[in-house]
Amino acid sequence: MSAPNREAVLPQETAAAVPSRIRRIARHRHRTVPVLLLLAALVAPFQLVPFRVFQLTMVFVYALALLGLNLLVGHTGQISLGHGGFFAVGSYTAAVMMDRWDVPYLLTLPAAAALAFAVGLALGVPVLRLRGLYLALVTMSIAIFLVPLLKRFGSLTGGSMGLTLAHPEAPSWTGLAQDQWLYFAALAVTAACALVNRSLLRSRVGRALHAVRDNEAAAEVMGVRPAHYKTLAFAWSAMFAGAAGAVNTWVIAFVSPDSFTVNLSIMLLAGIVIGGLGSTYGPLLGGAFVMYVPTVAQGLNEAAPNVVFGVLIIAVMYVAPTGLAGLAGRAGRSFEQIQRKK
Repeated sequence: MSAPNREAVLPQETAAAVPSRIRRIARHRHRTVPVLLLLAALVAPFQLVPFRVFQLTMVFVYALALLGLNLLVGHTGQISLGHGGFFAVGSYTAAVMMDRWDVPYLLTLPAAAALAFAVGLALGVPVLRLRGLYLALVTMSIAIFLVPLLKRFGSLTGGSMGLTLAHPEAPSWTGLAQDQWLYFAALAVTAACALVNRSLLRSRVGRALHAVRDNEAAAEVMGVRPAHYKTLAFAWSAMFAGAAGAVNTWVIAFVSPDSFTVNLSIMLLAGIVIGGLGSTYGPLLGGAFVMYVPTVAQGLNEAAPNVVFGVLIIAVMYVAPTGLAGLAGRAGRSFEQIQRKK
């Protein structure tokens, strides 16, 4: 065969190899997607302006809070309208420790998570004896009474005025700007908590939570104690929300009772439902929804942003009834089927 003929064959072979590479990538997407997301997250703060970096940082903060809510709602089958309260517990724990006691901000994270866990455990014992609508109403009361409680102890919490803090500075050895340092701090905490959550769900405890979610009576027959595991799930969920609250304090450098109304709890629940209950990427997608959609709604109609926000929620749920993560999963499977047919 002459050289020109070989050159004509090579492009055809290369073109034929492309679908096989795409199929291999599709088969290994469970490993490829996290790597690509991590690479994009590492590059983003060096390519965006400070305000966009701040917005992405808040996406991680909300994703961390939704990680806990996903554990409770998506993997245990319970419902909570009070997670804004645990978020506030973590935020105020970090703020008081930093402002009143001059504790280094990094040390406030385990304290905020531990206190939120303790509060969640204490509330979980009586609360999780309820189900359905009764459980939702009782958990919502947690967020309702928290605001006046924070205002009452003004000598510690700053009352209605809240507490204004100094933003944590980036260590000099990093060479990072303040917003970039906070971004990476939020990313690191969220990634670490996601790994802990993943290990938990893959353990015997995770299987017990799924058994309780699917059929509580059958789980009890198999030796699983539903009340025990539901209480622990409530406490773990509160712990993640408390950790998110601490990181939120680092980023915002301000806490106020009016920032943690029942609307925050409703927003978080809407975020995890929109993101995808029980899914791996649901908290991240829900965090992006909680961060960006209210801003979009405000831009579309300044007079009635809540109306626009509600319409957007209805539209998303109509297009993706299993959440954005479910929509992405269906798109990936459809793409894989198309490649197999080729």
